[in-house]
Amino acid sequence: MKKIGILALGCLSAMAFASDKGASDTEKDNTLHLNDVFSLEYASGVEIDNSGKTTYFVRHYMDIHSDKKAGNIWKVDEKGGMRPVTNGLHNDFSPLLSPNGDRLAYISTASGKPQIHIKWLNTGEETQITHLTSSPGNLAWSPDGNRIAFTQYVKGASKSPVALPGKPEGAKWAKPAKFIDDLYYRADGAGYLTAGNTQVFVVPADGGAARQITEGEFDHGGKLSWSKNGKSIFFSANRHEKHELEPLNSEIYRVDVNTGELTMLTDRFGPDASPVVSPDGKWVAYLGFDDTFKNYESTNLYLMKPDGSGKKSLTDDFDRKIDAIQWAGNGKGLYILYKDKGDSKLDYQPIKGKRKTVVEHMGGTAFGRPYTDADFDVSNNGVVAYTHSDVLRPADVAVNKNGKTRVLTQLNEDALAHKALGKVEEIWVKSSADNRDIQGWLVYPANYEEGKKYPLILEIHGGPVASYGPHFSTEIQLMAAKGYAVLYMNPRGSDSYGTEFAQTIHHNYPSQDYDDLMSGVDAVLKKGFINENELFVTGGSGGGTLTAWIVGHTDRFAAAVVAKPVINWYSFVLTADYYPFFYKYWFGKKPWEDIEHYMKHSPIQYAGNVTTPTMLLTGEADYRTPISETEQFYQALKINEVETAMVRIPDSSHGIYRRPSNLMSKVAHILWWFDQYKESSEEDTTEKK
Repeated sequence: MKKIGILALGCLSAMAFASDKGASDTEKDNTLHLNDVFSLEYASGVEIDNSGKTTYFVRHYMDIHSDKKAGNIWKVDEKGGMRPVTNGLHNDFSPLLSPNGDRLAYISTASGKPQIHIKWLNTGEETQITHLTSSPGNLAWSPDGNRIAFTQYVKGASKSPVALPGKPEGAKWAKPAKFIDDLYYRADGAGYLTAGNTQVFVVPADGGAARQITEGEFDHGGKLSWSKNGKSIFFSANRHEKHELEPLNSEIYRVDVNTGELTMLTDRFGPDASPVVSPDGKWVAYLGFDDTFKNYESTNLYLMKPDGSGKKSLTDDFDRKIDAIQWAGNGKGLYILYKDKGDSKLDYQPIKGKRKTVVEHMGGTAFGRPYTDADFDVSNNGVVAYTHSDVLRPADVAVNKNGKTRVLTQLNEDALAHKALGKVEEIWVKSSADNRDIQGWLVYPANYEEGKKYPLILEIHGGPVASYGPHFSTEIQLMAAKGYAVLYMNPRGSDSYGTEFAQTIHHNYPSQDYDDLMSGVDAVLKKGFINENELFVTGGSGGGTLTAWIVGHTDRFAAAVVAKPVINWYSFVLTADYYPFFYKYWFGKKPWEDIEHYMKHSPIQYAGNVTTPTMLLTGEADYRTPISETEQFYQALKINEVETAMVRIPDSSHGIYRRPSNLMSKVAHILWWFDQYKESSEEDTTEKK
């Protein structure tokens, strides 16, 4: 094995970028390159008008000068004609049409901070109607179109118990100490939290003062829905005494807009959320489940009357987690969005009668990796607008009318039509652990040639209760462009396969999911075009944890990249942002109450077995899987004299992708590391010597 010197590591990023640039400039090949990230776009936030003829959506793009993702609102008609609704190098999002369709409310950062804006669609005039101190969210028009409800974080008073005396005027003393006594004191992507809570507000649709209508040291919000008469708003909140230690135990509330009087409408232990009032005002639909502290539960669709009576479930026979709901225009049923075997689907669930699938192949909004996420909206006459998923394109806007689907946009034809992308093939394998069926997808190298042998990357999703699917992935296509085959799978514990499949890793992760992944690798090897000496493995978050677990249990991989992992469950639970949730739902006992269980599933326990060259990669501002986890594994491997390196992404939280160049950097580092351990690289080194 080759040793990698300090100089090489210091120049790693530059080498990776220079190599990619050189191929682009001199060879002029037709594969995807790192800087092509800035050419890609995707759609989200679809909103269709009452006639079903015009769909509004957020068109996301990457700005190469500011190194930021931005987005404006566009509209597309039923024939595919597109027009901009907003413009500018900022973010416009959450478009929401007024009840009669004459205005579009949305949130925009055009003024520097997120504020609510209104656009009059008949005249084209627009204005900012709020001047808030915190970001608004969850917009909801009142039935008469005169008001907009929203949520906003309201700062509380500082809790510092100490004020230092004697500071002279103009003196420059050290920054004051931070006093913390909250259970939740920091959050990934937000940093250290200021005191306060999320509250519900109402603002006149023509502008004016926003009025707070909820109060108390609880978070109120999620999806907001007005009563038919416009006198009340339905929302979810966890106002229980142990709301911090039992974070999922939310209820549906009704608040009187004029008086602020609260009425709790649900009372079972578990999450009740996403209330939506029916068009006739007679029913409130909502989502929830009975919480038994499992790692996963399927979410049911419920109905109740506006006073909380008459509760009933419409989906007791449906073994999937429902992600979003919307009433049909006639009020006779609801559309439900859910994941099934890696795909997002939309079903119509009547109040009385059988459920039927309306739309498939939804998704494409994850962009970086092939996660299964989608947006949709339904017009009053039943036309469905949604983000359409294609394995070779990021999300486009499509509509389904009378059972017929039409993709209306082609946002990436200019960027990708002339590119050779990796073909994506669905595979199913039998797990060596118990013969369970496991789904995956194999991406062939770009410009694949029969008879050649290729290196293989096993790329593992996070979560761990999440799912990959047949969706476009910038990361994976960049790997395929460099001549790698890529295998990604949904091992046991993934969602979209039902409760039993997801709960197989309850208090048992990692475990036989390792066998599922190895069975996938074995199945791909049988296809005959993979070089068995050039097997590589990587994954992020939960996938990083599994990657670290894999190199502690086998030496079959030539190299590994462990991204933003959990290495030590004991230390993770005591340093991660949502630690009350993690210990209770993933282990059931506090770390010191069951050290053996925590360490049994910790990759650090098996660090002494690792011989695979392993790079670690994590954001320095990651509070979900703190970089201290990465440092533990790095130092353990160094002690054991295993070839290792650590890549720290400055100012980056768990997601890493807030800046497009971070996505480029992540992929560049992974590919550079793997390239060092390819057989061709060994031959090149020998020849040079």
